[in-house]
Amino acid sequence: MEKLAVYPGSFDPITNGHLDLLERGLKIFDRMVISVAANPGKSSLFSLTERIELIKASIEATEYRNRVEVDSFNGLLVDYVQKIGADAVVRGLRAVSDFEYEFMMALMNRKLNAEVETLFLMTGMRWIYISSRLIKEVVMSGGCVTGLVPEAVEKALIKRLGQGPGSTFR
Repeated sequence: MEKLAVYPGSFDPITNGHLDLLERGLKIFDRMVISVAANPGKSSLFSLTERIELIKASIEATEYRNRVEVDSFNGLLVDYVQKIGADAVVRGLRAVSDFEYEFMMALMNRKLNAEVETLFLMTGMRWIYISSRLIKEVVMSGGCVTGLVPEAVEKALIKRLGQGPGSTFR
């Protein structure tokens, strides 16, 4: 029986750390759905549609692209997971500070629906310091994020945020 996992997040924008986690999750699951949270109360740099398109562009050249679906969800994650028939939720952890928040969310999800399992994967050491927020700050300050995000994301960030004074972009 095929195992399906949901990898939820805001992905504003997706980073190479996210893609690393996706690739490692696919060693455990047959298929994964990257699902972008549609949270109208949260201000995002990129619209929901733009984030979905950036994710699709980021995985289109990968060997696992046929095992990944990109979607979005509104409301409770546990309802979405049940609706698509997924077996688990995959979440990434970079540091102990991530664990506390993610643990609380997993426990709340279990309270709301005991059938939904959460699997935590440690971020690869190469990406442990990367976050979407930090990537945006670096670009706004004129720094280079080459190799930290997919090429399509880097181009979109430069277009949206500019290169900033004293840019170190090549």
